[in-house]
Amino acid sequence: MNTQAGLLVLFAGLAGAAGVALAAMGAHGGDTAGLTIPAHFLIMHAAAVLGVVAVALRADRSCIFLLAGFVMLVGVTLFSGDIAMRTLSGDRLFPMAAPIGGSTMMLGWALVGIAALRELFARRA
Repeated sequence: MNTQAGLLVLFAGLAGAAGVALAAMGAHGGDTAGLTIPAHFLIMHAAAVLGVVAVALRADRSCIFLLAGFVMLVGVTLFSGDIAMRTLSGDRLFPMAAPIGGSTMMLGWALVGIAALRELFARRA
C-alpha cells in the first residue's frame, strides 16, 4: 500500500471511530440527538473511502480515486464537524461549513465516477 492510500485508510478509521462515538452520544437523546446525522455521514463515508482505496489499489490509474477519497473525507469532516459543534456548543466551525462540506462530499462522489470512467476508457485503448 502506498503512503497516500495508507493515510486515507488511517483517516477513514478515525472518521469511522468518530461516527460511532457521535452515534453513541446521540442515542441518549435530549440535547445530543442532533449528533445522529453527522454520525451516520461519518460512518458511511469512512466505509466508502475504504472501498475507494481498495478500488484505487487495483486500478491502473489510481490518483483520481485517491483524490476522491481525500475530498470525501474533507467534506464529511466539515459537514459533520459543523453540525456536531453546533449541537454540542451552539457555535459553528465557520459560516457555511456544513453546506461547503456537503458540496465537497458530492464532489468526492463525482470524482469517483470520473475516475471510473477514466479507468474504463484507459483499458479500452
